[in-house]
Amino acid sequence: MDKVFKALADDTRRRLLDRLHEHNGQTLGELCGRIDMTRQSVTQHLAVLEAANLVSTVRRGREKLHYLNPVPLHEIQERWIDKFERPRLSALGAVKRQAEEAMTDKPTFVYVTYIRSTPEKVWEALTDADLTASYWGHSNVSDWRRGSRWEHVRTDGSGIADVVGTVVESEPPTRLVATWVDPAKEGQEDTYARVTFDITPHEDIVRLTVTHEDLWDEGALSDVSLGWPAVLSNLKSLLETGSPLPQQPWLVPGH
Repeated sequence: MDKVFKALADDTRRRLLDRLHEHNGQTLGELCGRIDMTRQSVTQHLAVLEAANLVSTVRRGREKLHYLNPVPLHEIQERWIDKFERPRLSALGAVKRQAEEAMTDKPTFVYVTYIRSTPEKVWEALTDADLTASYWGHSNVSDWRRGSRWEHVRTDGSGIADVVGTVVESEPPTRLVATWVDPAKEGQEDTYARVTFDITPHEDIVRLTVTHEDLWDEGALSDVSLGWPAVLSNLKSLLETGSPLPQQPWLVPGH
């Protein structure tokens, strides 16, 4: 939390966050065009924001796209604002609109969390049917080989899959990419989303970045904005404490 307050203490860094809030997923060049400062200085400010987990980055070819990650701001709200002023203050707008982006060639939603664990255990928690059932309320079922089918199956014994797709990339324990579609719309054009899990060692913890792109409408974006934070909070709790948080009814992001 100290890093967050330090990052927010600088006016230039606050303006960079404002620019990303207005238009998420910008390159360094695009951000420099809005800030009267050298590329080197902007790069240094972005590094501080990234270290504070206020900005996350995704590479697309030769470009490096920057995304606002409002989770630390939401944590500040919950700790110092909501419990004192809940009746009078609305939730931070950035939480709801954290990755809205009209361009179809950019990720729609990027979420970053840090987990005190190992890449191997995080990978297992994302791909093991029993573990996903314990914190997600669904079992992720597949052999997780490239080109294989995967299913997000309910744990009520019905055998119903609420989400299905194909494994696009599988590089355990660091990267998993899969398509994501409602079974009722399987085979239809423009109905497939894509989810990428990037698992990166970060000092003595793991940085997990989830990129959910090509969502089909604003309703799906709204579901994702609620769903992924809940799912990943449960995963983090499971790996760090051995017990997941109480499951919420929206634990199928984008469905």
